Amino acid sequence: MSKLELNVNGQQQTVEDVPADMPLLWVLRDRLGLTGTRFGCGLAQCGACTVHLDGNPVRSCSVPASAATEVRITTIEGLAAADGTLHAVQQAWLEYDVAQCGYCQSGQIMSATALLARNAKPSDAEIDAAMAGNICRCGTYVRIRKAIHAAAAVLRARA
Repeated sequence: MSKLELNVNGQQQTVEDVPADMPLLWVLRDRLGLTGTRFGCGLAQCGACTVHLDGNPVRSCSVPASAATEVRITTIEGLAAADGTLHAVQQAWLEYDVAQCGYCQSGQIMSATALLARNAKPSDAEIDAAMAGNICRCGTYVRIRKAIHAAAAVLRARA
């Protein structure tokens, strides 16, 4: 058991009594109360648990929390501005009515925001490639792609 210092959504967090192999997912959900990150498969295959480590999308179910002490962790709760203004991707998700059951959507949004941070105008093929690791059992992939294109346009207009 150890004590971890984590930078989560721009705030330093101290978490005590963390087993060395405890996945970041469970530290976020159970120790810090950030339940927007979802448990899906536990095998890093579905993408429901996606968070950003220094801006890169990762599956938090497969990353030991001890490996995340020197990086900036961003969860779905950390995307909106301090005043509550939604990130362009979150707003597009609402406008395009992307979510059906909604279970995978925080992971989908985290992957989409990471894509748009590195590619301001992705093609359909680039979106499909970036989102391939995120499974939506409701099959809202067409709406996901439309929402990403819309969010990209908003972000480009703001730049």
